[in-house]
Amino acid sequence: MAVKLLAFSGSTRAGSLNQALLDLAVAEARDRGAEVTSIHLKDFDLPLYDADLERTAYPQGARDLRALFLTHHGFLIASPEYNGSISGVLKNAIDWASRPFEDQPATIIAGFRGKVAGIMGASISPFGGLRGVTHLRQILGTIQTVVATEQVLIPAAATAFDENGKLKEALPAQLLGVMAARVIELAEKLSPPTA
Repeated sequence: MAVKLLAFSGSTRAGSLNQALLDLAVAEARDRGAEVTSIHLKDFDLPLYDADLERTAYPQGARDLRALFLTHHGFLIASPEYNGSISGVLKNAIDWASRPFEDQPATIIAGFRGKVAGIMGASISPFGGLRGVTHLRQILGTIQTVVATEQVLIPAAATAFDENGKLKEALPAQLLGVMAARVIELAEKLSPPTA
């Protein structure tokens, strides 16, 4: 059985450069044999995380998202950089998805523990979203996700893609493949897929 990866971007706007980058990473992972579920966070009804809401009326969108995290071996995540960090949309999704199921202690973090993430960012800045991706790496490590050392950053992203949505420069395009391969390799070692 193939490694199952969940792919999503922290940007929900139409024409998102991070979504364009994620789409290329998804293609690379599929070319290497992974089964990839690509989702859009905008499609989930996710109010701001609130412990009272979790306790009294757990949102169905949050339940659906959390179930997806639970059933995948790893993640491909594209993170925009908002004020030197990740987007509120991305942080909120991670907060909801990291909550334990009803019969689990809070320390289990079943949707993340022992799973693998490949992270990337595209930005119009010369830093390529580095500060946001660095914060994302820290957040994921805190909730016990192994983050691949390979990451892909696209600076000056407004001019980095051609009219077909491909990266103009060969090196970052190659790095996407390297990152995808590493995520699959680590996922196979950490939680071997079973038939």
